[in-house]
Amino acid sequence: MSRIHEALKKAQEERAAQQAVPSANGQHPTEQQSQNFFAPAALLEVPETPAAIEPETRLDGPITIEMLLARCPQRRWNPNPEMLLFAKADDDNTGKEVFRTLRTRLYQVRAVQPLRTLLVTSALPGEGKTFVTSNLAQSLVRQRERRTLIIDADLRLSSLHIPLGAESSPGLSDYLLGELDEFAVMQRGRDENLFLIPGGRSIANPTELLANGRFERLLERLSPVFDWIIIDSPPTIPVSDSSIIAKFSDGVLMVVGAGSTPFDLAQKACETFHDRPLLGCVLNRAQPRAGYGGYYNQGYPAEGQKRLA
Repeated sequence: MSRIHEALKKAQEERAAQQAVPSANGQHPTEQQSQNFFAPAALLEVPETPAAIEPETRLDGPITIEMLLARCPQRRWNPNPEMLLFAKADDDNTGKEVFRTLRTRLYQVRAVQPLRTLLVTSALPGEGKTFVTSNLAQSLVRQRERRTLIIDADLRLSSLHIPLGAESSPGLSDYLLGELDEFAVMQRGRDENLFLIPGGRSIANPTELLANGRFERLLERLSPVFDWIIIDSPPTIPVSDSSIIAKFSDGVLMVVGAGSTPFDLAQKACETFHDRPLLGCVLNRAQPRAGYGGYYNQGYPAEGQKRLA
């Protein structure tokens, strides 16, 4: 600052000296001539410290619904009607009614306890948790202005994008690695109320990434703008990922394959979440009971059809 002060003082003295010396014709320099004199004071127009960042440009600022709709890309999804019951045109599909009933039960739970972030898991692979996650989400967004986000947290075998016919990446793994923000890994289809974060590219250390704090931060930032966040996690018995994710969830929904899941393993899986609200179990692929007319079985994949983990 002392050098700038000296330069300003010297410039002022020189300007005063020039104005005091008459020109060749005996007149003082004109105003135009004095304006052509370079003044070091112009350098002070540059601030000494960077300007403050506007709140709208901060990545850690609050997320609004307007921001979500503007920045989340809309993709062309191609839903698979064999896996997504609500993609079928028939309104009398009894499978749809089962998920409407499940939706009603969840709202009843929500009336007495906080419930916005829901973890869907199973004891073993192949019991239908991804099928339940995708169809439950479809039933929720059928209600007016019920914005729902589904997250594929099964980073070992991502498949939540398959029923929707959506792209598998970028996704959650890219966010957990710190390479992309939440808007870059989120997508939505023609239905503006349903959003998806797919699994993303394959990674070698999913358990460590899920526990690095970024997943919890993701849920904290997105919860205010969604009515429901449903997380499809890996099965509980083979790996520990679901127990990590459950810490950030309001409740756990266990999917059990009828006639395929051993009772002791299903019980062990439920005991894993002793410190979290276990909301109940969904019995998938149950055989019709007498008097029910196949009500609970229609619309679910039969033996031999493609199943989701």
